[in-house]
Amino acid sequence: MRSEILNYLDNKFTVPVRDPLWKHIYMTKGHREIINHEDFRFLDGLRQLGPASNLYPGAIHTRLNHSIGVFYLARQMIKAIITSRECPPLTLDGVKAFLCAALLHDLGHFPHAHALQDFPLKDHEELSALIIRNGSIRKVIADSAGTDPEMTAAIIDKKSDSKGDREIIFFRNLLSSPVDPDKLDYLNRDAYFCGVPYGIQDIDFVISQIYPTKDGIAISKKGTSALENVLFSKYLMYKSVYWHKSVRISTALIRKAISEALKNNLIDKEILYRMNDHDFHKFCSDSNEEALSLVTRAESPWQYKVIEDVCFDKTSELHEKLTDQNYKISYEKELNKQISEELSVQLGKYDVLIDIPSKISFELPFESETVFTRPVVDGFTESLRRIRLIVPQETAKVIENKQMRINTL
Repeated sequence: MRSEILNYLDNKFTVPVRDPLWKHIYMTKGHREIINHEDFRFLDGLRQLGPASNLYPGAIHTRLNHSIGVFYLARQMIKAIITSRECPPLTLDGVKAFLCAALLHDLGHFPHAHALQDFPLKDHEELSALIIRNGSIRKVIADSAGTDPEMTAAIIDKKSDSKGDREIIFFRNLLSSPVDPDKLDYLNRDAYFCGVPYGIQDIDFVISQIYPTKDGIAISKKGTSALENVLFSKYLMYKSVYWHKSVRISTALIRKAISEALKNNLIDKEILYRMNDHDFHKFCSDSNEEALSLVTRAESPWQYKVIEDVCFDKTSELHEKLTDQNYKISYEKELNKQISEELSVQLGKYDVLIDIPSKISFELPFESETVFTRPVVDGFTESLRRIRLIVPQETAKVIENKQMRINTL
C-alpha cells in the first residue's frame, strides 16, 4: 500500500499552479478541477486577514491562496510520513480524502468568521462539511479527484461522527496540531503579505523532523527548536498583526455591527454564510441602519482611539462578566451615558465600545523537551489578551482637554 501511495504522490501531481509563497505547487487534474469550481472560487472573495489590510496594505491575500498553500504542505507532510518506519496503516483512499480536506478545509468561511467565533453562528468547519456533502462540488470530489466526499467532510469537521475510524482520526489530528499544514501556511503567508519577519518558518526542516504516531504526528528532539519557532512566531503574529490595536478597533466595530444585525434580524444567518467580503460590505453600506454603518467605519480605524487599555485579568469579576456579550452591551450603554453626562455632550448610540479578544490557546509541543511549558504558554496568552475601551477621536480629544480620568476597566 505504501508503494501505491508513493506512486500516486510522485507521479500523479503534474499540473502546476504558481503561488507567490511556495512558487510551483503541483496537483492532479482532479484537484485543478476542484479549484476551478465555483464553491472554491468563492474563497477568492474573502481576505485571509480581514481588516488587517487597513494597517498592512499588502495583506490582501485570500482564503483561496491560503487553501492551495495548505494543500501543498499537506502533500509534503504525507510524503514524509509515508516513508517513515512508524507510519500507521494508511490507505490510498484515505490519503486522497486528506489532501482534498486540506484543500477544502476553509470552504465554509464567511466574512470575519474568526472574529465571530463566540456568536450564535455555525463554525466554518461545519459549513465546509455541509457544502462538501450537499453541494455540486461533491461530484467533482468523487469523479475528478477520485475520493470519498463523506470521508473528506469527516476529516474537516471534528463534530462529524468518525465511527471510530482510526484513519479519519489520524488525518484530523494531522490537519490540526502544533505543526499542522494550516498553521505553517498561514504564519508564513500572513508574514509574507504583511511584510513582517515574525511568521517565517524553516518549512523543509520542520517537515523533515516530524514522524507519525498512531493518532497523529510528533516531532523529533532535533526538531524542537523549529517547533519552538512556530509557537513564538504565532505569539509575535498575534501581538504585531492579528491583535494589533488598530486591527482590534476595526474588529470591535464589525463585531458590534453584526451583533446588532443578528439581534434585530437585520441580516439572515444563511445569507451571511454565503456572502463574500464585497457582498457583505455592500449590504452594510446600502443599509440605512446605524449599526451596519459601523462596518464602513471599520475601514478607518484611525478615526477611533483607545482611551483605556488593560490586560485581561481572569481573577476580575468585571472582566469575566464582560466576556458575556449581553453584559458587555449593557455595560457599554452604561459607560456611554456616564461619559455623555460628564462631558455634557450627546454621544452616538455606538460611540463607546469595549473590545475583548476571545480566549486563545497555544498548543503545547507534544512531549518534546522545550522551554514552552504550560506556565510559559499561559503567560504568552495572558499578556496578549487585552481589554480596550474605544471611542471616536473627537470624543477622545474632549476627554483629554477636560483632563477626565477614565478608569472603568
